[in-house]
Amino acid sequence: MPQPFRIGVSSGFKTAAPGTIEPVLERLIDPLPHVDWAFFDAGGGPVRADAIAGFEGVIALGSPYDASTVAGNKDLACLARWGVGYDLVDTAALTANDILLAIAVDAVRKPVSEAILTLILALAKKLWAKDRLVRTGRWDLKAQTSGLGLSGKTVGSVGMGNIGGEMFRLLGPFDLGRRLAHDPYLDPKRAEALDVELVSLETIFSESDFVVTNCPLTEETRGFINGRLFALMKPSAYFINTARGPIVNQEDLVSALQAGTIAGAGLDVVEPEPLPLDHPLIQMDNVILSPHALAWTDDLYEMNGTIACESLLAVFRGELPAFPVNGEVIEQPGFRGKLEGLAARWREFEE
Repeated sequence: MPQPFRIGVSSGFKTAAPGTIEPVLERLIDPLPHVDWAFFDAGGGPVRADAIAGFEGVIALGSPYDASTVAGNKDLACLARWGVGYDLVDTAALTANDILLAIAVDAVRKPVSEAILTLILALAKKLWAKDRLVRTGRWDLKAQTSGLGLSGKTVGSVGMGNIGGEMFRLLGPFDLGRRLAHDPYLDPKRAEALDVELVSLETIFSESDFVVTNCPLTEETRGFINGRLFALMKPSAYFINTARGPIVNQEDLVSALQAGTIAGAGLDVVEPEPLPLDHPLIQMDNVILSPHALAWTDDLYEMNGTIACESLLAVFRGELPAFPVNGEVIEQPGFRGKLEGLAARWREFEE
């Protein structure tokens, strides 16, 4: 009898998302007698190489995976990210060690877009200010917290991938004015199909009533939303970030908010996380904050876990997952050898 397949599950689930992955593992993995899973200690820094030794598949959450994590790993064939962001994963190191990175694109598209819509509506209606009036008994000031209707307003998206497209789909019934996007990698035909104008980054910031960040964190995008761009915004406009905190120069954002250059912000992501309790953003009345969890819903938990498990099972069968990141690894002899070996073992269990 061949050796069972082994899946390593980040211990980060126990602290950051308890009870979210276990039901999916019980549903998809436990019924398979030839597939085992176990938590591994993800630690506080980069995951140690010995922590994931012997696993053919890993479900990753939160912790960094760098060159030291995967160097010389002959067993691991696929790292499945619980989510879509992979800025903590050294994809070049994975590729060099014949390891495929898979993400869960379909799992986050709608939950994150719903989170964006939540922030747009909360900011437009000044929900935070109205809530405070009731809690302090100042109903007499309610006229001073009048909000904005979305009809005719311009929403601009920095980045226009799956989440940006879903965001505009959800905003469809609100009778927006212009729908703007800046994305140097977007096919103009897709923009046309989504009824979105492709414009410059400067146009996004100068003409939008709501600027939404929908791009990944890369070396190219790190800190590129800065004071120069905030200075272009209308004083009535709002800035929203549900992507990654380091995409934004946070000091510049704080300065823009303090100076009244922009009307306010809705932030599900910040830098650092957690945000220190004495940080200026926490003291501001025109900022809505969420602990990088506004999209964390029952739908997201179920789909993230399902896609991660299905990605690993596909690789064990010798197939490719639905959403690979480092596609260049697929034709490498080392990865092909891993894939063929796994497929042969899977067939032995089925015979």
